[in-house]
Amino acid sequence: MKIQNKLFLVLFGFSFLLVTILVLLMQWSLGKGMINYVNTKEVQILQPLAVQLAEEYKEDNSWLSMDGQNDKFRHLITNQLKGSEFIDESRLPPQPRRGMRPPQNDADSKYFRKARNDGPPGRRFRPPQQENEAYYALLDQTENVVAGMYLDDLDYTKTAIELNGVTIGFLAISKRNRLTNGYEIDFIEQQQNYLWVIALMAMSLVTLVTLPLARNLVEPIKLISRSMHQLTQGNYKQSVQLTRRDELGQMARDYNELALTLAENDTARKRWLANISHELRTPVAILRGELEAMLDNVRPLSKDNISSANDEVKHLQRLIDDLNLLTSADVGGMRYRKQDEELTHLILNEEQKYQSYLATAGIKLNLNITDQEIDVYIDKTRLYQLFENVINNCIKYSYATELTISLSVEHIGDKQFAVLTFEDNGIGVEEVHLAHLFEHLYRVEESRNRKTGGAGLGLAICRLIVIAHQGEVTAQHSKNGGLSIVIKLPIVIS
Repeated sequence: MKIQNKLFLVLFGFSFLLVTILVLLMQWSLGKGMINYVNTKEVQILQPLAVQLAEEYKEDNSWLSMDGQNDKFRHLITNQLKGSEFIDESRLPPQPRRGMRPPQNDADSKYFRKARNDGPPGRRFRPPQQENEAYYALLDQTENVVAGMYLDDLDYTKTAIELNGVTIGFLAISKRNRLTNGYEIDFIEQQQNYLWVIALMAMSLVTLVTLPLARNLVEPIKLISRSMHQLTQGNYKQSVQLTRRDELGQMARDYNELALTLAENDTARKRWLANISHELRTPVAILRGELEAMLDNVRPLSKDNISSANDEVKHLQRLIDDLNLLTSADVGGMRYRKQDEELTHLILNEEQKYQSYLATAGIKLNLNITDQEIDVYIDKTRLYQLFENVINNCIKYSYATELTISLSVEHIGDKQFAVLTFEDNGIGVEEVHLAHLFEHLYRVEESRNRKTGGAGLGLAICRLIVIAHQGEVTAQHSKNGGLSIVIKLPIVIS
């Protein structure tokens, strides 16, 4: 199943479950609230009966006139409930004519049943309960049954009967647990129908929202997925255009960066293979030509000709050694013996050697070194190799007359770095080449003339040495018009 369909089903299913639960809870709450309302309403209708019962009590100052008089109590309840939905007047017994004695046997009364002779009134005998039926009882101040029916397994609402501020008894009305007739039932059924209609409308709205939402979330993923498939096929010249500011937009931007990086790496890899094959093929071709010439007696087998062939072998050996050094550095094979050193002192110790080396090439050395002691954790042998490669690069390719070596301290956040700068006033390097100078076998000279350009490994080795010291090296335009190599090394803070 596609992720879009899965996402839609998850959102729709969760919404459907939530709406169904809410509707059922609201129906239950509505029915419960309506039952409480009906029970409260019945208590309010029978509230005046408490006054009448107080008058009955007042005549004898006791409940003697009501004790066991279930029929009398029934008539009081019936008269009070007339005209309300709590009594079915069509099922009431006919009222006795004037002068006629009320019936004493109330065994057939719908609302009351007389107690048996073997227990207190209203406690023992329980007739079958009818739907929507309530039981009524008159209790004295100690909550003993005076008249009516009081069952222990029912919940009653008790209204106090007071006389002169003193509670003399209670009117007990059993609570209904369900409704079976009346306008309340119609109201509840109508509201429940409305709730299901509202639920259906809500689910329709959920469907209208979740479909576009699922599509909106999945379409960018599909686009990125198709582009990733193109990357696996080696097609790096592409990008994903998403104008979003969420995680998917960030993923698209990261994808574009990945594609660009892969394209650059692929270009560098192809250039590396082309360059290394050229660098190896050139001395081998020259050496082979000279040897074949001597074998064919085109050139005499002399010491000078053998020396020329040997020079090509030496050049090939140096190239192989440099490549091996780079490979060792890439796989962690270059060994470093680091210790704390004072960088200012190290440079000043090598000043005389560098001046002599540069003077031979007609280049003047200028030092701009801070007096501050700068402690760094380095392998000084590798650091000297780094300095010599940079200076050698200046001598061979810059056509400069001056080289300035500067040392200063730079604060970046809570860290300090020693900044070592080599600036010449030579021909410089075009902007397009600056970012690639430290790549393996990269040459500014496109023709790869061995007289005007080396193998392109010196600065690559410099970069690896700096990285091994947790620093960074960059190439910039010099303020003197040539090239500036900037090396940053972390300072040891004691």
